[in-house]
Amino acid sequence: MLRYIYGNDLHQFPLLRDTMFRDRADQFKTRLGWEVCVNEAGEERDEYDAMNPLYVIWQNSDGAHGGSMRFLPTVGQTMVNDHFGHLTDGVRIESPLIWECTRFCLAPGAERRVSAGLVLGAGEVMANFHLEHFVGVFDPRMERIYRLMGLEPDVIGTAGEGREKIGVGLWEMRAEAWPRTLERVGVSRETSLGWFRQSFAAGEKLRSVQHAVA
Repeated sequence: MLRYIYGNDLHQFPLLRDTMFRDRADQFKTRLGWEVCVNEAGEERDEYDAMNPLYVIWQNSDGAHGGSMRFLPTVGQTMVNDHFGHLTDGVRIESPLIWECTRFCLAPGAERRVSAGLVLGAGEVMANFHLEHFVGVFDPRMERIYRLMGLEPDVIGTAGEGREKIGVGLWEMRAEAWPRTLERVGVSRETSLGWFRQSFAAGEKLRSVQHAVA
């Protein structure tokens, strides 16, 4: 199932949290060879994880992480504006209708439907927060995943060649992508919306309890 969890609430899901950050280390550091920091617990975290992002996480039946993505509004600090301005000719991508999507991660041995599940989750974020686009930096691997999902990004800029090529682009969840994505995940739109509403209802209840205790 999909869960939508703000960074400040991750401590309520310790197994999901810990396996997500360890799977990120395995994917980005070990398998892809990115220059990322891995802490003593074997977790990949960066400064943007400290900014209370919204995580879309596929939770396996055992409660562990199956895959995840991270979202931040572009009206605040973002990776694309802080580190990839050379791909946008120095133009900041900043709008209340655009959120940044980063850290697309799949757990080792993840089910084939997990990728589609994360795309579905991104679509629900876009629809329910009334967004127009996501912005993200992508490599050839992610470009293939987007294409398989029927989501072609509008490319703003690129650099490098072959496996070293990276780009930044805008993408949206068009109406024609929903049926294919739902079919790949194997759920109805009602189930998908139920996951979304359940996550945010649980989050609001949790914050209400914490406020009352404080």
